[in-house]
Amino acid sequence: MTRSMQALAYSRPSALESAPDGQLLGLETSGGLTPRGAQAHPQFFTGFLTSPRTAAQGLLAVADVAAARYYQPMLRASLDPVVTGNGDRLRFESFSGCCGVYARLDVLRAGLDGADTGHGTTNVDVNNPLREALSRLAGDDPLHLRVGPDEMAVTTLDGPVVEKKVPLPDRWLRGFAEAQVASAAFDLRAELSAAEAVRFLRSLPRPSGRSGGASRGAMWVIPAGRTLRPTSRPVPGAVCLPGPERLAALQRVLRDATALRVYGPVADGAATASAWEVTLPGMRLTLTLSPEVARGFSGEGGVLEALAADESAEDAELVSVLLAWEPAIEPADLAARAGLSVARVRAALTRLGSAGRVGYDIADAAYFHRELPYDAGRVERHNPRLAAARALIAEGAVRLEGELASVASGERRYQVREAAGVLSCTCAWWAGHRGGRGPCKHALAVRMARRGAVLVSGGAR
Repeated sequence: MTRSMQALAYSRPSALESAPDGQLLGLETSGGLTPRGAQAHPQFFTGFLTSPRTAAQGLLAVADVAAARYYQPMLRASLDPVVTGNGDRLRFESFSGCCGVYARLDVLRAGLDGADTGHGTTNVDVNNPLREALSRLAGDDPLHLRVGPDEMAVTTLDGPVVEKKVPLPDRWLRGFAEAQVASAAFDLRAELSAAEAVRFLRSLPRPSGRSGGASRGAMWVIPAGRTLRPTSRPVPGAVCLPGPERLAALQRVLRDATALRVYGPVADGAATASAWEVTLPGMRLTLTLSPEVARGFSGEGGVLEALAADESAEDAELVSVLLAWEPAIEPADLAARAGLSVARVRAALTRLGSAGRVGYDIADAAYFHRELPYDAGRVERHNPRLAAARALIAEGAVRLEGELASVASGERRYQVREAAGVLSCTCAWWAGHRGGRGPCKHALAVRMARRGAVLVSGGAR
């Protein structure tokens, strides 16, 4: 697994402190991007939270996921959550160390009582002393939230700095992009009341053993009246719940839950990703689960088609100019402004998502703008199937023959067939996944060749 070290520098540790008018939750930020460019310690919000205890538990849930590994749990994981200011809300995001669970807490306008929210993206320090303090927070005493340094901190930035160096796997950044692609295909499948949500979530198995990892495979649930009931197979209307123990972080907010919404694709018999959203006063906490506990989002291959399309790079550059930290981005509106088709805009947004610049909000059914403060160029360079497909094109290994194509790879030649716009291949990868994890390198090379990629030698005949 390719890793690099991400250096996070905070002006001081985040802390929960007593203040004359209640308590102050100071979340310190580290180098991020804003409409004014890169800043060492951007400030996104200062004001009161309308539901203090709920917000504290939601933030802890996001931090729980950032510190967890649900697959091979004995390996350590610890990544500071990402926070994005979108003008009318704050979004806290994290990925599990195994890349199989994506968590996001959206603190909406109704949950914030203060000055306008800023725009930009950065990491926020959630350290162990802060976690302990937030866990002890009780009642609804006033809680003032500050995301970013205050004036005193600004005047003492030359003083002690809290530095963290965390290993950042390439797959963690790719996971953001793949979770976005998967979520964009989800529909609302069920909505439970607060009481039924609590009953259902508390009935699920919890992590067990010293490791605390999930051990169960996928189960299926289906709406039944006002609740969800297990089903032994993916019947129509069923939703996949892969590794139910991975929803454990939702337990933190059940006391204040107002509903549970479940999202997923149409059941087709195979295990699929799904999203579980707990609605809270002025907030939403969403966990998106990969199709299997041992299967991280980073290997799903949902972005490969967009990355392979030559025009999507130029389209993405154009679309990126039109992004303005909007909390809800509608592809149709972008298409009208960019002079592109909606399909090309969606491909461009997928490419931008692979660079961490766009996310997807299932509740709003819309994309949103963020800028992850990482080296986004690694995504394409280290995507092995895309790199292999480009190599096959360069070697002249692709031969097009109408709906059929053949690809020479190693000592073998594989047959690729297209039917109704879907490619299938005779290789072992396609036989094992049947297209469920994106195209194989041979099908991807054929797609690129048909889109006009230049064949250095051999060529289509």
